Amino acid sequence: MNERHRIDEIIERLHAVQQELHEELDRLLEEKREQFRYSLRRGRVVFESGVKRWHREHRTGIWRFLGKAPVTYILSAPIIYAMIVPLALLDLSVTLYQHICFRIYGIPRVSRRAYLVIDRHELAYLNAIEKFNCVYCGYGNGLIEYAREITARTEQYWCPIKHARRTPDPHHRMQRFLDYGDAATWREGLQALRKEFGKGAGEDPAPHGSSSAE
Repeated sequence: MNERHRIDEIIERLHAVQQELHEELDRLLEEKREQFRYSLRRGRVVFESGVKRWHREHRTGIWRFLGKAPVTYILSAPIIYAMIVPLALLDLSVTLYQHICFRIYGIPRVSRRAYLVIDRHELAYLNAIEKFNCVYCGYGNGLIEYAREITARTEQYWCPIKHARRTPDPHHRMQRFLDYGDAATWREGLQALRKEFGKGAGEDPAPHGSSSAE
């Protein structure tokens, strides 16, 4: 129990440091908004007068952009873009899954809007290809975060047990899971972790300085 208490204390300190980090990142983001002269209005990026014209002066034309690209980049593009198929299927699958099953289990649903932030196409210094790539990458990475949170909540509800060995980057809910091999507290601990969802523990954190997803 002493070891568990020590781990809980470390987790609490970690959460405090994470909160401090988020606040500092928000402060720096506000500074960057002032520096680069833009703001968010109702989730939309709005640049000050003249900024987009200055951005366009730094844009590389499509033909020049393609002319400078290695041939291997162009040939591999169809493979990259073909990944939209499994990504879209994942998006549809996990969204349907949580809207059906989370309602049954009583697990708060994950906000897709909070994780899929697509705003880099607003930058006028990117050409059409670069904008498309940024939308694609924003969608793919945001989707993986969204799907990860859905599966993490599922794991917390059905099998909140730590693994026998640590993985490189476990999701944040793993910290509260039960110890591997601790049979004595399994049933009671499972019910306790399921009840955490009723205390707001399953809700999405407020986005830190991000615009809404499109």
